[in-house]
Amino acid sequence: MSRLRNVFSQLPEGNKAFIPFITAGDSGLDNTLELMQTLVANGADIIELGVPFSDPMADGPMISKSHERAVADGVSLKDVLSLVEKFRKINTTTAVVLMGYLNPIEVFGYKEFANSASKSGVDGVLVVDMPPEEAHDLKQNLDAVDVDFIFLVAPTTTDERLEFLATIASGFVYFVSLKGVTGAGHLDIDLVNSNLERIRKYVELPVGVGFGIKDAITAKAVAEHADAVIVGSSLVAFIEKYGADKDKMLTSVGALSAEISAAIK
Repeated sequence: MSRLRNVFSQLPEGNKAFIPFITAGDSGLDNTLELMQTLVANGADIIELGVPFSDPMADGPMISKSHERAVADGVSLKDVLSLVEKFRKINTTTAVVLMGYLNPIEVFGYKEFANSASKSGVDGVLVVDMPPEEAHDLKQNLDAVDVDFIFLVAPTTTDERLEFLATIASGFVYFVSLKGVTGAGHLDIDLVNSNLERIRKYVELPVGVGFGIKDAITAKAVAEHADAVIVGSSLVAFIEKYGADKDKMLTSVGALSAEISAAIK
């Protein structure tokens, strides 16, 4: 059984998974490793690591800037895989998902990427800009090494596409609760719940909800019906604010993570 399946199967009844997002290498790779440990210490069940990319089109200003900082420091996909490998030497239970864009994976090569991801201890991959209809070759290589392939579902996703996604997704599906980019807009909980109900007509996997969840209050509301709560921009904001002061950065990220985790468990 994969780590992702373990996470969801071992949650106590009524508890939901907490999935924090940070961009790998933002504030430095060594700091990212410490941030990952801080997230785990404060309730993270799955860590979503952003792979730095020069044109993060699906991300709002806050996360886009985190990509810019990491790219400016020369952080590559290989660096991210090495980071996960280091994390695995101190943690073999927390699942790690890479979230990024297709270009670096294409440059790496699907087979080599899948093999390297598996060897490093990556549990799942989410490629923001890869249409499901074009995912066959990458999926085949990820399946061969038991790395889950996670897909985004939006409020605009049709029933027909949901039915197709159900045949290729694994690990969990990521419901984008807002139209637009990360960090944008106001969360409509009723609309989220109605979409979750629709998704579950077709998808048997756990459903995580992200975009627009900024604090423990919104996390708790989303967790009433979601299987996992995904939080990114609010955490990345602390990394931007305190990137030059590691202690404040770790303390702030840890405090918000603990609040959100407590609210959904």
